[in-house]
Amino acid sequence: MNESEKNGRQKNKTPFPFNPEQDHRCDYNVNPAPPDVLHFAVPDDYAGMRFDQVLAKLLPEYSRSRLQEWIAAGQASLNGAAATSKQKVWGGETISVQPQTHPAEQPYQAENIALDIVYEDDALLVINKPAGLVVHPGSGNWEGTLLNALLYHAPQLEGVPRAGIVHRLDKDTSGLLVVAKTLTAQTNLVRQLQARSVKREYLALVHGELRHGGTVDEPVGRHPTQRVKMAVVADGKHATTHYQVEEKFPSCTLVRCRLETGRTHQIRVHMAHIKHPLVGDTTYQKGAQKCVPELRVLLNSFPRQALHATRLALEHPVSGELIEWHAPLPDDMQHLLQQLRETISPRPQAGEG
Repeated sequence: MNESEKNGRQKNKTPFPFNPEQDHRCDYNVNPAPPDVLHFAVPDDYAGMRFDQVLAKLLPEYSRSRLQEWIAAGQASLNGAAATSKQKVWGGETISVQPQTHPAEQPYQAENIALDIVYEDDALLVINKPAGLVVHPGSGNWEGTLLNALLYHAPQLEGVPRAGIVHRLDKDTSGLLVVAKTLTAQTNLVRQLQARSVKREYLALVHGELRHGGTVDEPVGRHPTQRVKMAVVADGKHATTHYQVEEKFPSCTLVRCRLETGRTHQIRVHMAHIKHPLVGDTTYQKGAQKCVPELRVLLNSFPRQALHATRLALEHPVSGELIEWHAPLPDDMQHLLQQLRETISPRPQAGEG
């Protein structure tokens, strides 16, 4: 991405996490109008170059990948006809380009998406997020997110950075998430998160039989070679997860995890690090997990990481009152646990006992 394009994105995006004391801007109304169709004549000294190379020279403010997307979509033509990125030019041809605004540069749209609201007042909104719902728009998920739903439910959030979102849950993690409805509340909540006074507890079903609880205090950062993953790395950020055993099964354990820090994928990375990856977490499981035969299909077929944010406690940003919320396990995790219990403790057959 060239410098001009980077600047365009930064202008329309507030970094996350943001510093509310330094950045009070609202960036959701930025909607740059796409330019009209652009026309160029290929200079003679460009003869023999590829079409995408020529476009890169003529439109240096756009990245090569963006230009190739336009070519593939038919938004850049050569002598009025569709062309390929690799097609050669010989000088004198006419190029027509219809620049398209990238989704990352468009304002976030309000969308009528149902929300499971646990609590709401003038300052706060607490959501019980279902698994499968992305919290914030990003690559591959520019719409249909929690942020889009929030803008529909409370249009005033358009005036709050990140629509009031101060922390996140992974797409396939369910549970409690707090949203600030005003800038003052957002500033307060961010400070509480930074001071680690917000209490967050999760229920997770992990592979393997844990006999007792413990603490994982290991730094978490970007995986050195697989950039979409996180890992325990020496130069990572400090991360601490406390866990305790809730229920034991053959080959798996239900644990309650309490976060001191909130790093990306923290519980998933920490539990995998101690050789107890989450059930359903194909990202952090390393190969097949040891399992008694009668539970193998149940555990291997669960379609997401078995992780749920079950408790959230914080100080109300206006009243100062300490309040907390609880969200029971979602149906899919409850059903899985019930199946585990029934499988290892089958009901007596007629005539037995």
